[in-house]
Amino acid sequence: MTNKEYENYYVPSQSHWPIVGAVALFFIAIGAANYVTDLAKEQSGYGGYLLLAGIALVIYMLIGWFSDVIRESLAGKYSAQMGESFRQGMSWFIFSEVMFFAAFFGALLYLRVFSVPWLGGAGNNAATGAVLWPDFVAHWPLLTTPGGTTTSAMGWFGLPLLNTILLLTSSITAHFAHSALIKNNRSALKTWLGLTIVLGLAFIFFQVLEYAHGYSEEMRLFLDSGVYGNTFYLLTGFHGMHVTLGCIMLIVMWFRILQGHFTPEKHFAFQAASWYWHFVDVVWVILFVFVYIL
Repeated sequence: MTNKEYENYYVPSQSHWPIVGAVALFFIAIGAANYVTDLAKEQSGYGGYLLLAGIALVIYMLIGWFSDVIRESLAGKYSAQMGESFRQGMSWFIFSEVMFFAAFFGALLYLRVFSVPWLGGAGNNAATGAVLWPDFVAHWPLLTTPGGTTTSAMGWFGLPLLNTILLLTSSITAHFAHSALIKNNRSALKTWLGLTIVLGLAFIFFQVLEYAHGYSEEMRLFLDSGVYGNTFYLLTGFHGMHVTLGCIMLIVMWFRILQGHFTPEKHFAFQAASWYWHFVDVVWVILFVFVYIL
């Protein structure tokens, strides 16, 4: 069949991948809930196994589904209308990720601007904190928990600053890779994209070192170290997960480039991965300012 037959719209054949994905997400939800419950009760259960099975199914689904899409694209089955659908889908996906992080930043803002001052007696809340917690000091970050445990705040200098430089640099190399693809300079494309991947992996490595430092006896910054520890690890941890996903996307693009995929006129998969990478870079800059500096 020629591409002309798909000028209006290409309707893919029936696929089992959505069902596989739904089952995988069900396993992850049930498994994670039971795993957390088992940890709280300090007992062993089936939650961890269900969680691992769900993750394995998600990986299997992603590999199979995207392989089908790649084969259909290389076969010339996708029209301009289908390409527009892919762009809209990726745009909405990134928008959903923006809302995801907006919720966490909103929680951080609420804690710092409203909750902590209120507990400290701001406005009409006279010494509310003294009633709930006699030694409470309304100052962010909260480094002492009601149980008396003291922790340390993670400074912006050192590993966080290094990671900021790495991610900002990776955005530049990703842009150079895209420019090389548009100019059909395959050698420069491989080099710049490979460097972007190395910078992303370096970020993940240094974030692991940062977490190891946070959990050391020197800092004692744990996930359960009060609301500061919660927000710090949730924001940086979820961002690190997105960087990992972005690295995986870029690695897949790099291997596709080695196979001769993409042309200056047709390369939306690469462009989508580039969009996502720039997105996680922007989120990190905002995170770096509001979590580490302010």
